[in-house]
Amino acid sequence: MSLPPLAPSTSPAPSGAYLFAFRGGELLVREEGPVLPLDEIRHHLASPDAAWNAIGTHRGQACLALALGRDSTPPPGYVFRRLREVMGELEAPAGVLAGRAFQVAEWARTHRYCGVCATPTERVAHEFCLKCPKCGHSNYPRISPAMMVLIKKGDSILLARNANFAAARYSALAGFVEAGESLEETVHREVLEEVGLRVHQLRYFQSQSWPFPHSLMLAFTAEYLDGEIQVDGTEIIDARWFGPGDALPNIPPTDSVAGLLIRANLPQP
Repeated sequence: MSLPPLAPSTSPAPSGAYLFAFRGGELLVREEGPVLPLDEIRHHLASPDAAWNAIGTHRGQACLALALGRDSTPPPGYVFRRLREVMGELEAPAGVLAGRAFQVAEWARTHRYCGVCATPTERVAHEFCLKCPKCGHSNYPRISPAMMVLIKKGDSILLARNANFAAARYSALAGFVEAGESLEETVHREVLEEVGLRVHQLRYFQSQSWPFPHSLMLAFTAEYLDGEIQVDGTEIIDARWFGPGDALPNIPPTDSVAGLLIRANLPQP
């Protein structure tokens, strides 16, 4: 999906603007359904001089984002819901814009002071940059690359259960890129660490921006090379091969690249 261009500025919300207001990892929406608030309730959320971040347009209207205090309470008729739960329910492309809004709002919240000399930062016009007026250090929204890989062995695929999954869900393996690594090196390291296998013949599938935490997930497939499944017991608590005719476990939905990756490579009967 192609998003509207970023409008890298802070400004008062124009009349009718859609507001992406966050309390930690929660997004403010109407109680009766996943509908975004409009400018008319801005005075209930923050002070008049709050720096709302322009992050694009929806239905021809501006979209602005702000990270609220952790003790913020919703105005009447609204509720805070976990962003991950509501992203897929919002009208397209508002769900994708919500991910962008969260990343920009968190960047602005966590870079109010210079990381070098602790001076309050200032917003640079016409780009997403917070610059220190004293030492000149500049900060831009951070993107953390991560890889995902679905391992194939003949007609079977490897699905694993992460210890952090709330539900008994199985997915492809994933992990963040470490400093100095290529994506391919990350794939080989994570596969060996998490399930004790070696792979080869990596093929790129597709990518997805993901706001947890401000990551870009790049998905691959890989062919099994050798080794026996040995889960690390810390991140991965179970991993199995699923072949033609096997009942699949609970897998991610199609609003995630993991769900798309798995469904594009399901074992054929």
